[in-house]
Amino acid sequence: MRKTSRRSFVAAALLLATAAPGLPAVAAAPPAATAEVPAPATRAPLGTKTLHLVDSSRPDPWKPAAGSRELMVSLWYPALPSRGKSAPYASKDLSKEVIGNDKLAGVRTHAVTGARPAPVPRPLVVLSPGLGMSRLTLTALGEDLASRGYAVAAVDHTYEAPVEFPGGRVEKCEVCKRPDTAALVRNRAEDLSFVLDHLTSRGSELRVDRDRIGVAGHSIGGASAVEVMRDDPRVDAAVNLDGNFFTEPPADGLNRPVLLLGAQRTPAGDVRANWEQTWQHLTGWKRWLDVPDGGHLTFTDVPWIVDRFGRPDQLPPQQVGGALGTVPGDRATALTRAYVSAFFDHHLRGRHTPLLDRPSPAYPEVTFLK
Repeated sequence: MRKTSRRSFVAAALLLATAAPGLPAVAAAPPAATAEVPAPATRAPLGTKTLHLVDSSRPDPWKPAAGSRELMVSLWYPALPSRGKSAPYASKDLSKEVIGNDKLAGVRTHAVTGARPAPVPRPLVVLSPGLGMSRLTLTALGEDLASRGYAVAAVDHTYEAPVEFPGGRVEKCEVCKRPDTAALVRNRAEDLSFVLDHLTSRGSELRVDRDRIGVAGHSIGGASAVEVMRDDPRVDAAVNLDGNFFTEPPADGLNRPVLLLGAQRTPAGDVRANWEQTWQHLTGWKRWLDVPDGGHLTFTDVPWIVDRFGRPDQLPPQQVGGALGTVPGDRATALTRAYVSAFFDHHLRGRHTPLLDRPSPAYPEVTFLK
């Protein structure tokens, strides 16, 4: 991790993502009547479902006494028109775990709970959040991809963040204080492959195109996205959103598309060196883009949440720059959505876009490094 927010995984990201309940937030502007996730690219009807999956083939690696590995997954997908209400962003209990109060429970999304999926197989994108960060912090990206025609699944990796299960049970992060990062990446790759097993099976809640599968993740979730593509031949393309690599790159190279989208990785130093080491082993299509004024959390929902509700005062001022940068929340969301969707459109749908070829005046925040 970089020397402020990234020296350990319990620094700035965890302070935002796993704030202790009851801690006050910095005062923000008076809220509107109803807060919403930033609107996705299209107004196409969206549905959402929550899955509780149990992998009976392996015990939980972080808490063996808990039994088989359990995962919670959020789905977003193109849906048939529905008169149902849009889903809440989070429950009150999970909101308290994530930001220390229940304000996120009042945020509305753009997807209807349980809406019927549109009857056409869709390319599948699976999302993995950062350590200590709930899957809900990838909601804006997930809804946007779904609005563009993808089936999307965001995975909570149990005991690696606060995770709420059916019935209100909440499991906290058991590994955040002393994480074995390489073991985390390898285990997440197993989690993601298990989710793919479920979503590509005949009994899946989604209609997915098994020949068009991508994985994206933030922070250690980004490293895990590349790791699972290395291990699982079903994965066609991967996006790493500002995640350092913690496992050895494949000696014979990885000949599938990879997008590295980071923040503040232009200066020389260990942060850039980490990606440089893996870069030379990526032998397929690849891009390395940087947001010099961004922060480690730029590629998540955190910037617009902070813009909406204020910065939690448990985030030390000296870590704000590394965590959030200076890119406003609306721009952070827009650029993340634009480049991630352009990448998957190109590699899962064959829809080329010049956005990936050269710097764009529409997104001056983004620098092309390689």
